[in-house]
Amino acid sequence: MKKNIKVFVVIEFLILLSALIKFEFFINLQVAFLSSFFIIAGSAYAYKRMIKNQVALENVDEKRDILDEIEDPYELYEEAETNSAADAELDLKAIVKEEKKKIKILDLREIKKGAKAGISLYRLVPYLFLIIGFIALKNNALLDISIYLPSLLTGILAGYFISKEL
Repeated sequence: MKKNIKVFVVIEFLILLSALIKFEFFINLQVAFLSSFFIIAGSAYAYKRMIKNQVALENVDEKRDILDEIEDPYELYEEAETNSAADAELDLKAIVKEEKKKIKILDLREIKKGAKAGISLYRLVPYLFLIIGFIALKNNALLDISIYLPSLLTGILAGYFISKEL
């Protein structure tokens, strides 16, 4: 964690040095960097917390091995029971009912789980900062897109490398 803070402080110091070039350059760089950095770091942290909560609740889906999924994506070679009865003996209505039971219907718990990941404050607040920062720069005639867009990339890269450490 100390390493992450040191990296962030060094980057912020370099951004502060950009104020010597021009104030508009500095403010565009600062707002764009912080916006994208907090979006990436907040999303990574929220995802990490969600995974920890699911593991703590022991709500982990058992999946097939990745190599198995690549070699046999449609489970054609699985050792499943096959119905050896003649076609005339098969009851189509019973087969349809059995297949309908296998289909998972999206229930309220699944919706809550997905919404909880998307509505996390760790994700929403940085997006709000991005929107408000952009509007503030635009309204004060300080927005320079040629500086703002590349600065978003610097925040994305810094957020990515720091969130890898989480």
